[in-house]
Amino acid sequence: MKRLLLGLAGVIALAVPGYPADLPARPYAKAPAMIAAVYDWSGLYIGANGGWGSSSKCWDNVTAAGVFVASDGCHDASGGVAGGQLGYRFQSGAFVFGVEGQGNWADLRGRNVSLIAPGASNESRINAFGLFTGQIGYAVNNVLFYVKGGGAVTDDSFRSFATGTNVVATDTVGDTRWGGVVGVGLEYGFTPNWSAAIQYDHLFMGSRTYTFTNNGVLAPAGTTFNERIKQDVDLVTVRVNYRWGGPVVAKY
Repeated sequence: MKRLLLGLAGVIALAVPGYPADLPARPYAKAPAMIAAVYDWSGLYIGANGGWGSSSKCWDNVTAAGVFVASDGCHDASGGVAGGQLGYRFQSGAFVFGVEGQGNWADLRGRNVSLIAPGASNESRINAFGLFTGQIGYAVNNVLFYVKGGGAVTDDSFRSFATGTNVVATDTVGDTRWGGVVGVGLEYGFTPNWSAAIQYDHLFMGSRTYTFTNNGVLAPAGTTFNERIKQDVDLVTVRVNYRWGGPVVAKY
């Protein structure tokens, strides 16, 4: 009986189609291609910034005709800055091109004792500044390195004090001064629309001549003198931007 059952099982195995021994091998399916997310820097953006600035000021006493008389010393006007920026970028391949406007409140101030009249100390302040620049950058996915350049404007004020006091000795002379700016920055996109950056700017503001009027504290009231003031500004700011458009795209 045992031999009979084994024989019947063998006959059934040969007769039934699709028996596992006769099934074809499972077809090989190729794995889907990997998709890499590529950050796109294109679009309109708006943001805020804050940081530190320092402005080198050198005062020279000159005649009314602008002829140099004597150096009156130099100082650095430094302090905090805070403001915002608005810009647009366009990405082509790894290169990113853009334009930007930036406006900042500032509190950069400094003094030095006059080399000509040590009883007086010269003070400079920058109360605000603006930058209008073009940019070109190179992107490695969501990391962007860029350089920038364009125009700059500062809101300045100058006056003199009695040395060692806060007693004002002259009128306050204000000026809106135009110049140029160059800068460099590194920006990181931490979401598809948000990015953070650190940026350095140098402003070339040139020299301007101003007439100061004494108020009677250190010299007869109404008498005047002229100072030619040279000014450069260095800025380091941290920036956060929100961008519209230019979503992350897929690259195979």
